[in-house]
Amino acid sequence: MLMDLCELSPSYVRSIAPYQPGKPISELAREMGLDERTIVKLASNENPRGIGPRTRAAIDAALPDIARYPDGNGFELKQALARRYHVDMGAVVLGNGSNDVLELVALAFLGPGRAAVFSQHAFAVYPLATQARGARSIVVPAKNYAHDLEAMAKAIDDETYVAWIANPNNPTGTFAPHGQVEAFLRRVPERVLVVLDEAYNEYLTPDLRFDTVKLVKRHPNLVVARTFSKAYGLAGLRVGYALAHPSVADVMNRVRQPFNVNSIALAAARAALDDMEFVARSYAENLQGMRQLEEGAKRLGLDYIPSHGNFLTIRVGKAAEVYKKLLKRGVIVRPVGGGYQLPEHLRVTIGTAQENERFLGALAASVRE
Repeated sequence: MLMDLCELSPSYVRSIAPYQPGKPISELAREMGLDERTIVKLASNENPRGIGPRTRAAIDAALPDIARYPDGNGFELKQALARRYHVDMGAVVLGNGSNDVLELVALAFLGPGRAAVFSQHAFAVYPLATQARGARSIVVPAKNYAHDLEAMAKAIDDETYVAWIANPNNPTGTFAPHGQVEAFLRRVPERVLVVLDEAYNEYLTPDLRFDTVKLVKRHPNLVVARTFSKAYGLAGLRVGYALAHPSVADVMNRVRQPFNVNSIALAAARAALDDMEFVARSYAENLQGMRQLEEGAKRLGLDYIPSHGNFLTIRVGKAAEVYKKLLKRGVIVRPVGGGYQLPEHLRVTIGTAQENERFLGALAASVRE
């Protein structure tokens, strides 16, 4: 009998349920026999505005050098980020999306005999990154769909070395005020690396914005992770970054792949970082779209979780059935049952005004069918 080669992998790896991304437009078109041009995808929290002309020009300018390896240190982007946030370049870690940055934290600081703490309903990558390193997950019940930071602090034990905090959180869109985050930082042991995942930071309203990078200088065990995939519109190029104490950044860079951010992504992110007008317009249009979806949900008598991101999670009842009905109508959203433990909810990305209206019409027909 042939050996099952899967058995050669550690048991904690074999038991991982792979991350399920949003369904691609091309896949739905094949399954349903639909024209791709008629499909609306609101499943992956992408920026419906695409990218700005400045970023596109930077991409075009970088193409002639595509046959050469990228700058493994990402000097120009790191330098720009260091200037923007008033940190040393040694405090910046670049990643193939912020997801890569999270994996670097787990690779550098977790392993068998260690543990990480995070909230129920938190981003799916936290348990995946933790389990892939053979570490133990400490899952703390959510409070009104949000992180209960006080309970998370109490749950930390002698084996805990990482605390994952998504702020705003995906898929619930909830937000922990920075006073609560600071209180958490003061309470946790210094050996616990607190990862503040701010992928949706640019969508926060002005009254909720706070310079969390300042906290890194007061709390060396804090890592702030951000991305260019959302408000900057670079999801397809995969580039994110972390801001951390130089000693933490140094360890993360030791386990980082040498060329983990490609040359086109580096050039695009460098240009996008300075295009604050594009980000401001993305924020404003997202705010309008959020109101559009909230009002639409209210008209349908559906509850939703108030969100601070570029998506809204709506309670539709039998979400798996409604999801399939939406697919038949050419609308892709994201079911958040399973590991997220929200079987009655669907998460929908804020799209253009036309895409939002198309979704609301399809949703109305699907919940009444």
